[in-house]
Amino acid sequence: MRRSESPLKIIFFQRLYYLFEVLIIFLGIFVFMLIPSLLLPSFIHINSIIFEPLFFILRAAIIIFAIPLFLYLSNFIMSPRRKRLILEEDISPSKKILTLFNITKKNFKYQLLYGILLLFLIFIPLDFFTYFFLPEMLSYLSTVLNPTAEFSYNSYFMENYYVFLISVIIIQISVAIYEETLFRGFLANRGSDYLKKMSAVIITSFFFGLGHFSYIFTIPSTGLPIIFPIIWFLQTFFVGIILAMLVLRRRWIFPVIFAHAVNNIISAHSIWNFINGNDYSLMSFNVYIPLLIISIILFVWQFSRIKESLSIGFKEFFSYFKNDNEIGENWLGKIVRIMMDFLFGLIIFTIGVIIL
Repeated sequence: MRRSESPLKIIFFQRLYYLFEVLIIFLGIFVFMLIPSLLLPSFIHINSIIFEPLFFILRAAIIIFAIPLFLYLSNFIMSPRRKRLILEEDISPSKKILTLFNITKKNFKYQLLYGILLLFLIFIPLDFFTYFFLPEMLSYLSTVLNPTAEFSYNSYFMENYYVFLISVIIIQISVAIYEETLFRGFLANRGSDYLKKMSAVIITSFFFGLGHFSYIFTIPSTGLPIIFPIIWFLQTFFVGIILAMLVLRRRWIFPVIFAHAVNNIISAHSIWNFINGNDYSLMSFNVYIPLLIISIILFVWQFSRIKESLSIGFKEFFSYFKNDNEIGENWLGKIVRIMMDFLFGLIIFTIGVIIL
């Protein structure tokens, strides 16, 4: 990178080239996603109970294949001009994302531990207190997911419990693989090659939050209070920051997939119970209270590890609000950088809505 260039120019072109690569990858994902969208209905009726699980399994498999493939192809399209914008040596971005999925006998127990800690210390308390203090959130979620629509990918919420249970496990594991591979595996991971780590984290998390806020624009959301999509946005934006920081620091994606999937399965049970007229207090006392007790036990047991992670995390997070001395950034450049991160996050979200 040329230090003689204007810091604002460097900031802009880093994000521009990152955006261009995102566009290439999104187009590649779109092409491959035509397979389940167009071909699967030809073999299985859309109202079949196996259609939704198979659809989400294919989506998860396709994105793991499509992203490395099109990252490889983008190297030929964007090199060599891009090389001067990459912050670190750019060695096989395709291989870099695949290494995130590497699980060995030596590190599996640590990856599982981090996944459990994420689940019990972040996801479970966040969902419990949201549903406990704002039970209307369950009504909002059950409405915007629109399981009763003529064609809905969430119709499994209307099935009996055993069909729902099998479906929700398969679907939410697939959803977690898809979303974590896209958001943390690609967007945050590849973004950290172009940008400072926390800029990649913020852009990705803002996109992730907007993806959940966007339900406000669906027909079922018409007339519902805006507070619910705002809360959903804040929840997912906050969680997205934590997940992205962990993936970028530990170079593991299994913990976030594990925590994401298990939490979605538990949360889906709350929604299923609400749709079927069951009192949320049953879920609270029979499920969430025992899980919160486990959360407290884990917090005490792993306090030293948690304290260390929080210390590192806060230091990295607050570094985002400091001037980037490597490019001679001043206070005005810092403000422009932060505004530009949210702007590019919005642009990437818009492209994702159109293409994906």
